Amino acid sequence: MRTRRRIASNPVLNLCYRIAVGVIGTAVLAVGIIAIPYPGPGWLIVFAGLGILASEFAWAHRLLRFAKGKYDRFMEWFAQQSIVVKGLAALATAAIVVLTLWVLGTFSLVGGWIGIEHAWLESPL
Repeated sequence: MRTRRRIASNPVLNLCYRIAVGVIGTAVLAVGIIAIPYPGPGWLIVFAGLGILASEFAWAHRLLRFAKGKYDRFMEWFAQQSIVVKGLAALATAAIVVLTLWVLGTFSLVGGWIGIEHAWLESPL
């Protein structure tokens, strides 16, 4: 806290600090948003990015509280759903992962390693 107070006492240094926090927090938040549909810690990264931003910005603190509440309510709802709904969510996640791997050209790359060359393995990009 003492270091932060010292930074805050210098207007130029304080502005630079707030810009750095904003850039880093926004970058982490963006990575988290991109990672949400994939297996892994997408939401954790989103909340980490919002936490970084919330350390300096009141709007980010309010958004963090709001998003965490919505996330908790959704997870409570999802936990009460049938195995069919949970299975459909797992299938949707798997489809997003497979589509991403295809678009990024992973299938043609790995296929080339093992001698499988099909046009449909090629990325549309």
